[in-house]
Amino acid sequence: MIIGEIIKVAFQSIRANKLRAALTMLGVIIGVAAVITVVAMSTGAQKAVEERIQALGANLLSIYPGQSFTMGRASDVRVSLTTDDADALARDGQLIEAVVPELQRSLPVTYVNQNLNVNITGTTPNFTTVKHYQITHGRMFSDGDNGARQRYAVLGAGVPTLLNVNPGAIIGQMVDIRGQPFEVIGVLEPKGSQGFMNPDEQILIPLKTAQYRIFGTDRVRSITVAIKEGVPLDQGMVDIERIMRREHKVRPGGDNDFQIRNQTEILATQQETTQTFSVLLASIAAVSLLVGGIGIMNIMLVSVTERTREIGIRKALGATRFNIMFQFLVEAIVLCLAGGALGILLGYGASTLMSSKFGWNTMISTTAVAVAFAFSAGVGLFFGMWPARRAANLNTIDALRYE
Repeated sequence: MIIGEIIKVAFQSIRANKLRAALTMLGVIIGVAAVITVVAMSTGAQKAVEERIQALGANLLSIYPGQSFTMGRASDVRVSLTTDDADALARDGQLIEAVVPELQRSLPVTYVNQNLNVNITGTTPNFTTVKHYQITHGRMFSDGDNGARQRYAVLGAGVPTLLNVNPGAIIGQMVDIRGQPFEVIGVLEPKGSQGFMNPDEQILIPLKTAQYRIFGTDRVRSITVAIKEGVPLDQGMVDIERIMRREHKVRPGGDNDFQIRNQTEILATQQETTQTFSVLLASIAAVSLLVGGIGIMNIMLVSVTERTREIGIRKALGATRFNIMFQFLVEAIVLCLAGGALGILLGYGASTLMSSKFGWNTMISTTAVAVAFAFSAGVGLFFGMWPARRAANLNTIDALRYE
């Protein structure tokens, strides 16, 4: 029996049992689709993290309040950061390019008949430069505006949407922040959510305006420091630590009452966590491929039993063990490859749906598609081998007598 005829007979057997073949392929279809979808979500999430790292800038460090220490033990009191700390860093930092203090609090905002609570951030004009923001409409407030304590507001990209107004149309309009009117002079570009915070849903106002007109305090939530280009972040952290310990009068050998964080390290940790969960989910999805393979083996064993007499006739007519084994292997591999192809289409469709309808970051990986398809073929070969060998090893006389 020539190879072409063997393959033809295998396809005829599959077509003769269409429903059984479809149900047999279902496990492979679901497994391949699940693997492709999970990998697409993982790849998209990793790309989003990389974009955030690039958007943040690789030379940024953030300073946050820490705990005070008494007799070597941490107290429950949080030590405040102030605008004086930011001024000292800007004045005395040898390796520091720029300093951006941030006063932040969630406050009520009113525009016409719209009311909402958003984060109000008092900061300096170099906020957009240091944090790599672009102004899509209007302008950023200036040093003169900050010094004059002007009531100017620059909206995050998501705020106009919350206020049900076009970003371009709100420029020059007045919004009330804590009952005080502020003129909208600019709208920022979209940045996307970052962990638990969405920077698109905030309003920037001049630092001194926030300090003296809105918050009534010089305590800042955080200070972002841009290190000079070419300077390692570790050296920049030493420079910051030197100044902050002096300003906070921390004794030699004492613990810092502030925290210095590298934002790129935080996002890199998030990326590693995403990769770990992706591998775990992909492994779970791959189990369904194995289950599908076991289903194929089961069906092929049933097929061998049902076609025992047919196998005996083929052997009596001159079919060799290889011919019989190859025929059943072809059937198993075709079922798996067909299931793999349908699984790829289903996985692509699911990934596209998640991206378009639910806004998830997904990216189809050609490597994942190729590996899933090859793995489905391997599943067919592996789980089809035992039924094929069993069929090939049937005794001709016993097979012909089988009822």
